[in-house]
Amino acid sequence: MAALVWLLIPVAAAVVALLWGTWAARNRKSGDISELAGYARFREAMERREAMERQDSGTGVS
Repeated sequence: MAALVWLLIPVAAAVVALLWGTWAARNRKSGDISELAGYARFREAMERREAMERQDSGTGVS
């Protein structure tokens, strides 16, 4: 019986590896479109920040 328990360990590891491999290879719905939209929002926020900093530096307020 003990030999069967020791055999169960690599079998369980193989099943876990199979499940993980299937999960890792799945098709993701988000894709590049959502990433590009997030990057565009980031760029807009940074441009607004730079504009605000330029505006503040022109008034002499630090």
